[in-house]
Amino acid sequence: MAHRTQHDGVLVVGAGLAGLSAALAAAPRKVLVLTGAPLNKGCSSAWAQGGMAAALSDEDDAARHAADTVAAGAGLVDAERAALLAREGAAAVRHLAELGAPFDRDAAGAFSLSLEAAHSRARVARVKGDQAGRAIMAAVTAAALAQRHIEVRSGVRLRGLLQDAEGQVRGVIVEQGGQLHEITAPAVILATGGIGGLYAVTTTPPELRGEGLGLAAQAGALIADPEFVQFHPTAIDIGRDPAPLATEALRGEGALLINASGEAFMANYHPAAELAPRDVVARAIHAERAAGRGAYLDARAAVGEHFPEAFPAVFAACLSGGVDPRVQPIPVAPACHYHMGGIVTDADGATTLAGLYAAGECASTGVHGANRLASNSLLEAAVFGTRAGAAAREAAEVRTRILPAAAAPILPDAALSGLRMAMSAEAGVVRDAAGLSRLIDLMDELEGAYGLCADLTAARLTACCALNRKESLGAHFRLDAPEAPAEPRRTFITLGPNGAAGACLAAE
Repeated sequence: MAHRTQHDGVLVVGAGLAGLSAALAAAPRKVLVLTGAPLNKGCSSAWAQGGMAAALSDEDDAARHAADTVAAGAGLVDAERAALLAREGAAAVRHLAELGAPFDRDAAGAFSLSLEAAHSRARVARVKGDQAGRAIMAAVTAAALAQRHIEVRSGVRLRGLLQDAEGQVRGVIVEQGGQLHEITAPAVILATGGIGGLYAVTTTPPELRGEGLGLAAQAGALIADPEFVQFHPTAIDIGRDPAPLATEALRGEGALLINASGEAFMANYHPAAELAPRDVVARAIHAERAAGRGAYLDARAAVGEHFPEAFPAVFAACLSGGVDPRVQPIPVAPACHYHMGGIVTDADGATTLAGLYAAGECASTGVHGANRLASNSLLEAAVFGTRAGAAAREAAEVRTRILPAAAAPILPDAALSGLRMAMSAEAGVVRDAAGLSRLIDLMDELEGAYGLCADLTAARLTACCALNRKESLGAHFRLDAPEAPAEPRRTFITLGPNGAAGACLAAE
């Protein structure tokens, strides 16, 4: 039997930007932050390159930012939530700057802003070209560790949720040092990140395998749009796992996508060429590679000799793979980058399960729709992570009896490796019914062998809903159903009583 301890404040699982923003906002309430990897080692926030989008200039405003967010989402964005994100976005960036995030500034001290795909204005606040995530997280981590109300425990893996007979979440089951522990708390915030680790080709930390999403779904939480997975067009194709990223900002600076013949091909696919929405660019690169023409990002003219200081992370990654981007085009391929779907929340992070909140990539706030606008992810984490922390701070202690619960089984490494390969092959940039059905058959086999693993549940949600959506929309592209719907509708699902995604119900 697992040892049980009581925490009388807010329990946060995950220490990326969403989790630590929530922890800071919960003051003065006590906060316990649980993280698997050491701080800043297993979260996508620290790996982010491009920056944070916000209306920070006189030539921009929140209404324009919200409109661009809605347009990128292919008809599925919650317009009210997008407006909220844009309204609070500038203040969120300025707050991070006050915490010490060293955003690039011009001579007058104003934010230096970059243009990225599908934005109508230059509005992306960056740090040294491609250092935004690392620098922001360094500042936020330092701020969190300096707060007396926050305790951080690393080396802790989430294995389950504790609930009472009414379904209210009362705490978590975790594994630390090979031992299981139960921790009760008035409020639990899941900030566990996305599902990139479920794909063989990904730009995210391998630890992010959708376990928070899967466990919330198994507990009965409402899940939205899990079929929408964003593939970053320009992962650097040098055989590394995870794949290093060539930031969107490079194309904003004028870098071109070319094939092996040196032809700039994006104008053949979209009038906005290199600045087309991410899903369009990802499919174009996929098509060029599938046709045997290859795909490369050519920044020789746009950046050239300035690469080491303008984009140091990209430059170092390229050199590690034997590519000098100052004089060579960078080989690129689409890679799993962001999950638009997740645990449904209200504007304050509350899920459909009392006592449970979610923030960051594991949550579905409604602001991303079918295709997230570039550089809105860190912004969403900061804005809605802060709102979730403030809301969870007010949670009252509950005294109902906690039902017995077992830790979810763990999918063995060999099985996970096979699943990752299948997810990239069958639930990747392009999909069809035959491939998705093969993928679900594999999941049936794995579930039969290893049980209801949390990461397997997350993968199954993605595959089942991709199969059910017999149309192409945003980041979800079906080769066998390429037409977009006349009236796009979101997917909302809950698992059946046995936790099987195959029994889930889809609704508008």
